[in-house]
Amino acid sequence: MTTAQSKVYIEILRHIKAYIAEKQLSYGDKIPSEREFAEKLKVGRSSVREALRALELLGMIETRRGEGTFLKDFREHNLIELLGTFILEESKAINDIIEMNTLLEHSAIQLILQTDHEEELKQLARHLKENILTRYEFMNNLVLIANNYLLSRIWRVLNEYVNFVSTRNKAATYPKEYFENLVSALLVKDNDKTMKAYKMLTLEENVE
Repeated sequence: MTTAQSKVYIEILRHIKAYIAEKQLSYGDKIPSEREFAEKLKVGRSSVREALRALELLGMIETRRGEGTFLKDFREHNLIELLGTFILEESKAINDIIEMNTLLEHSAIQLILQTDHEEELKQLARHLKENILTRYEFMNNLVLIANNYLLSRIWRVLNEYVNFVSTRNKAATYPKEYFENLVSALLVKDNDKTMKAYKMLTLEENVE
């Protein structure tokens, strides 16, 4: 691939990414055909085809004969694990991933403390009484309650890496009362109790 071709290829990928973000597309949603992208970008269909093929090889999209091209759920394949094998070998990289995860969760908790989410928290408390949740399932509920779409998306992607690291390090399990204590503290909007309860769930203290 020449330098000029490479620039066109990268620009096409950027456009596809921008289109997905602009339209707020999610897993299972249909994206334009290579012909539509080619006409919009005023580039050859072969260039668009190569860009879409790269995304398909990564497992980000799938083409269904007679239907079109659709976004895939990246959790259906092993991309995260493959990337993790190469990226997360250094302890510094692992620590950075876990630290960023903690910062995002702190932000979600602070958003909940600053706004009224009493009904959602009570619903989560009831759910805890009836079910056994993993740390990921519990924190996913909290992040959703925080009601920040971008934070939620970033946290979910990052957690694919975190879960990979935790599996390799045999992360400890968490007693149900840890989750219940955090929800109770959030309900009364007690910042000190909330952070104390969250500290019991921090990955740094529970990864061997």
